[in-house]
Amino acid sequence: MNNTVPGSNSMWKTARTLLIVLVLSGLLIGCVVVGGLYLWARQEGLNPVKAIQLRISLSLNNDELNTPAGSDPTYRQFEVYAGDTASNIALNLVDMGLITDADLFVDYVQYHQLDSQLEAGTYYLRQTQTIPDIARALTDASAATVPFLTLEGWRIEQIAEVIDTNPLLNFTGADFLATVGPGAGIPPEFKVQVGIPDVLGNGQPPSLEGFLFPATYKLKPGITVFELRDTMLDTFNQYVTDDLYQKAAQQGFTMYDVVTLASIVEREAVVADEAPVIASVYLNRLRLPMKLDADPTVQYAIGNSRDGSWWPQITQADYYGTDGLPNQSYSTYLNEGLPPGPIASPGLASITAVLDAPPTEYYYFRAGCDGDGRHVFFTLEQQADHADFTCS
Repeated sequence: MNNTVPGSNSMWKTARTLLIVLVLSGLLIGCVVVGGLYLWARQEGLNPVKAIQLRISLSLNNDELNTPAGSDPTYRQFEVYAGDTASNIALNLVDMGLITDADLFVDYVQYHQLDSQLEAGTYYLRQTQTIPDIARALTDASAATVPFLTLEGWRIEQIAEVIDTNPLLNFTGADFLATVGPGAGIPPEFKVQVGIPDVLGNGQPPSLEGFLFPATYKLKPGITVFELRDTMLDTFNQYVTDDLYQKAAQQGFTMYDVVTLASIVEREAVVADEAPVIASVYLNRLRLPMKLDADPTVQYAIGNSRDGSWWPQITQADYYGTDGLPNQSYSTYLNEGLPPGPIASPGLASITAVLDAPPTEYYYFRAGCDGDGRHVFFTLEQQADHADFTCS
């Protein structure tokens, strides 16, 4: 006797077929999802499962990944030691306040396969950098540099002050002055090359004032004070070429003479195209001979003893009085000829202005009346006619 309910086999077959379809559909959807995840997270050289895991972590934490740890723009010295793992580095970065999440850093460098490229070395990092910025910076120790800027017209004391504001340098401004100031050892070859005398005209030992070339430097981490000195002298040699030495010799000057006069021109010239004309005035005075009467030399003689400025305002009493002039031998109102040495670091334009000064009959100049930094130039005869020159 057949107890099978009519149609039950058909219903079972339909249900089984539907189940199979659902299972296959689920598998297909799963494959598509997994395949999509793999394509989304795919990274050559990574296990697919690991790649998906890391990519999900980075996506979920994208905001933190691209948000700096803080707002302090100060450079901080950071060391990566030989044998440091990504995890060690991440924890050290957190300790220094450069990142906030060590695991996220590790996930980032693993996913982008930077973990094997992290280099031992000294780096300078800031809180304002993101995890990707820091991670990529740590793959090239040779690119880590110390920024250092000096300007035309600065005297060595001003350079020393900048050194004291740079936390990335391992020496002080006082160390720098002891290395380049009066009586410090000058590299013998450089001394002979530029004609620095053993003793200055005022009886004092020479310094490297004027020869520490003004520029924007990218210094190596851990640079010593002597290496900084040599770097600045090498930069001077890079810009002051043999042809400039030849021009100096043809005019009867040593490079020491040229740089001394150029340092005055640097401080006097406000508008660049006037520098050669200003140089011509001083050269005419030297050849007459006639005192240079250069205000910057008086400022140099005063130094910062008056108001804390290395280039103080001067008064009529300063021109021919000796009170308040600690280095009065530098005042070209009191002494004939060039001062004992440079008063600041001239740029290349001021050096070439001296060597390429045009022939003029000017012996005087005064500030113009427009307040734009330009000067009015006079011959000897014109100066006599305009002795009481004033701006109306």
